[in-house]
Amino acid sequence: MTTGPLTEMALTTQVDPVADLLSRIAATSPGADLDAIRRAYDFAEVRHRSQRRDSGEPFITHPVGVTLICAELGLDTAALQAALLHDTVEDTATSLDEVEREFGAEVALLVDGVTKLSKIHFESREERQAETYRKLVVAMSQDVRVLIIKLCDRLHNMRTLSYMGRAKQVQKAQETLEIYAPLAHRLGIQSLRWEIEDLAFQTLHPRRFREIQQMVAQRRADREAHVDEAGEILRGHLIASGIDSAEITGRAKHFYSIYDKMSRGGKAFNEIYDLTALRVLVDSVKDCYGAVGIVHSLWKPMPGRFKDYIATPKLNMYQSLHTTVISPQGSPLEIQIRTHEQHRTAEYGVAAHWRYKRPDAAETTSWDAWVSRIMDWQRETPDSGEFMDGLKGDLYHDEVYVFTPKGELRALAAGAKPIDFAYDVHTDVGHRCVGAKVNGRIVPLSYLLKNGDFVEILTSKAPRGPSRDWLSMVATSKARSKIRDFFRQERRADAEHQGRETLQAALTRAGLPSQKITASPLLAQIISNLNFRKAEDFYISLGMGKTQVQSVVNTLLAAMKTGGTLEPESATPTDLVRSTRRRTSRESGDLGVEVDGLPATTIPVRLAECCKPVPDDSILGYISAGRGITVHREDCPNVRALLRAPERFTPVRWSGASKTGFLVDIAVDGWDRSRLLEELSKTFSEHGVNIVSANVQTEDGMIRNRFTVEVGDIENLRHLLSGLRNIESVFDAYRVTPGR
Repeated sequence: MTTGPLTEMALTTQVDPVADLLSRIAATSPGADLDAIRRAYDFAEVRHRSQRRDSGEPFITHPVGVTLICAELGLDTAALQAALLHDTVEDTATSLDEVEREFGAEVALLVDGVTKLSKIHFESREERQAETYRKLVVAMSQDVRVLIIKLCDRLHNMRTLSYMGRAKQVQKAQETLEIYAPLAHRLGIQSLRWEIEDLAFQTLHPRRFREIQQMVAQRRADREAHVDEAGEILRGHLIASGIDSAEITGRAKHFYSIYDKMSRGGKAFNEIYDLTALRVLVDSVKDCYGAVGIVHSLWKPMPGRFKDYIATPKLNMYQSLHTTVISPQGSPLEIQIRTHEQHRTAEYGVAAHWRYKRPDAAETTSWDAWVSRIMDWQRETPDSGEFMDGLKGDLYHDEVYVFTPKGELRALAAGAKPIDFAYDVHTDVGHRCVGAKVNGRIVPLSYLLKNGDFVEILTSKAPRGPSRDWLSMVATSKARSKIRDFFRQERRADAEHQGRETLQAALTRAGLPSQKITASPLLAQIISNLNFRKAEDFYISLGMGKTQVQSVVNTLLAAMKTGGTLEPESATPTDLVRSTRRRTSRESGDLGVEVDGLPATTIPVRLAECCKPVPDDSILGYISAGRGITVHREDCPNVRALLRAPERFTPVRWSGASKTGFLVDIAVDGWDRSRLLEELSKTFSEHGVNIVSANVQTEDGMIRNRFTVEVGDIENLRHLLSGLRNIESVFDAYRVTPGR
């Protein structure tokens, strides 16, 4: 069995084990505070004193082993303390508050991030695992050291895996390949990734591991001799060209990488020609490009095998020039060229910040962008299985690099389509996507994006949504999550509408005043008694058939017989009315309304104040003498009276973006509490919505608010209602229409 650059540093039996620990840390992390680390060791050793590992060793050997790996990566003192303490909260009676009192908030935050969700009940092992990873994602977004410590923890566990039962070994190894190795790759810590991949591979496929190990060993001497010969030739030419400080070494491919290339690419062992490669380290980026020019002048490069990851770094910050040439022996030879600093980043990734204290380490990186993207969709993906599928998919993919029309570089998962690009730009761009141009040419949405493509998304002006077919087309977790969320919300909206109509019909059949009841404190109390925090959830349950409408009607009737009232008897309305601005006539084009058979720019059009139509409403136009055209909702009560003169009606329709806002009436019902009105006003403000008038009533601890507000468009209205419903103690917020 081989190990990577992070060599095994097991705790040896010493008279003073902590002295051995501190001496090793001093050798790898000279700036570490050894006194602080000793305190953490003493604290952990006392807490774990009665515990043993499966190997029979004292449990403290595990946190010490994890800490030594963290020290080799160069992590700072707080992270090393957290590595020593990372199992105290999970595996002993120690509380997180104790850790914070003894070692401070920074160390406690790191320990909490690494701790598994062991004290929360989950329905299945898969759900527990998914939620553990979710917590890890949230924690690493706050401090990436959490993830580095967790990876070191996993590496040490993999090194001592042989003491576990076979089933546990397989489960841990599979989990390592699926999650931890890709995470190490994302962080750019290749030295750690290679070792845990080989350890997992050896556990899962011991026979295959031994076969590859033997095949690699058979011709190793010949391969290394060829690489050494090529290295000496190249060294001489580099020195002659003034690049005299170049460091040239051979790089052997690790075993799992060979197996992966054979299994995924369907190649035989003798078809893999990069088992050993040349690595050239130079002082500057200029020397990198000079060196690759010399390489290509010495040996013929293989077409399509040159990759410039310096100009276009990978998401994990990896930078290097890769080329494959025909070596002096006539066989392909891969050569990697990068600076010493780029090599440190390639080996240690984000951990290089602490190891080498780079001045630019605080700048935003592609890693930060990836974590931000993961955070976005993990917040929007409550389902554990969907979250795990998305996380695995996002971790496994390589990247493709494309450009926006303005030349902004964007990295997407390999296999991405224009739809993925659209959702990467903005959710609304994805929802409105109708086509795409790549390098100036119209392409189908199923087009496979390639490195260097310039992508432009064509969108519709009118609101629309994604196609269900897109779910089988997209490659990125963000796009898939946004599309699923759209249809999930659509289903909820349909169910809510169905639920409201079902209740209204049932109340009408029972001879009850439906409009009074749906706005009454009595129904609000019944909804609360049914354990619905929001009226929206109650109506969705009705629409889906989970709550029986007849049961609700019977409960209402019983409550009314025992004294329940539909209207407050002593309600004291408080009017907070601003001067309602008169809606003047505007050109139809300004309102986004099109009148059949007439030019839009010359028609005075106004929206009726009685029903306040907005885009997506079914509408019709009424020709008013001397006032142009008034647009009503089709279900407006006033339309029935106006139909006595049908010749004065004209077809109208919504035609696109409006240049002005729309007035709508909104009802907000909930339980009264301190500062609720302030939070409502703040929510209107946050959504850019102007309150034109407001009326507030309070009775028996319940508030009934009615607002007339000006919204920008239908999406603005939807987001506003969603925001209002999320306010604490608000159980319903909805648009008031003629039928409601």
